[in-house]
Amino acid sequence: MADPQTGPTEPTEAWARIGELNVRFLDWGGGGAPILALHGLASSAHWYDIVAPLLRERFRIVAPDQRGHGQTTNASSGYDWNTLSADLAGLLDKLELDSVSVMGHSWGGNVAINFAANYPDRVENLVMIDGGYLNGRLLPGATFEAWAHRVRPRDVSGDRKEFLDRLRAQMGPIWSTELERIVQTMVYEDDDGMIQDILRPENHAQVIRAMWDEPSSDTLPRIKCPTLIVPAGPAPERADSEYAEMRRTMVAAAEAALENGRVRWISDTIHDIGYHKPEELAQVIGEFLSGN
Repeated sequence: MADPQTGPTEPTEAWARIGELNVRFLDWGGGGAPILALHGLASSAHWYDIVAPLLRERFRIVAPDQRGHGQTTNASSGYDWNTLSADLAGLLDKLELDSVSVMGHSWGGNVAINFAANYPDRVENLVMIDGGYLNGRLLPGATFEAWAHRVRPRDVSGDRKEFLDRLRAQMGPIWSTELERIVQTMVYEDDDGMIQDILRPENHAQVIRAMWDEPSSDTLPRIKCPTLIVPAGPAPERADSEYAEMRRTMVAAAEAALENGRVRWISDTIHDIGYHKPEELAQVIGEFLSGN
């Protein structure tokens, strides 16, 4: 297990055997209240590399590579909410943590809300970072086929240079050597020198099926703990778009479904808030978890 007194910025890398999985996780240490930090789909624990150090003085951040992601076992099944929740409960057991606050980004927000619903005694507070509220059944003309197309695997085609050049162009001025390192923890280079997502397509398909069959609207009313939704607000020129309005509708529906929920938008940002506005995100999380 990780040393809780690890240095201020670099996490300790550790492993835990949980059932069939060899789970790799990062532990930023610190003596504060523990937070379990869950990354999004086709991502990795390193998504939190910029945000976690900003919270370390008050909290202990533990971020696992979830099933089929990063360096954790690439299991061929188990991407349903019950199994993913059991993975997290097993990790807390290994860490000897009875209960924690949980934050999840994107799909990690969906995993987080299901963990809170399935293991209510183990989740003290919940933070949904631009995730956990996306509901394919609220989309216009909702069908599973339309949903599967919307959340299809991202384009990681090409060799390493092409992959990085594409992301550099997408992220523009926020691109950095640190982001270049982080995004490469989510992919691998195949025998032909082409970049592939670590999350296999067949496992991605299991995830989106679970999101459709058991949408967030079924889960959110079961959550009892204080919950904060932190959506990414659009750039001003996109604020009146159909997509922005759809997101506002979904966020409002999620807030209404929660017994003890609130919303704190971070304006004019991107889905990966932790890359674009890490200081503001850390402040919002810290204030909520500190009861301010």
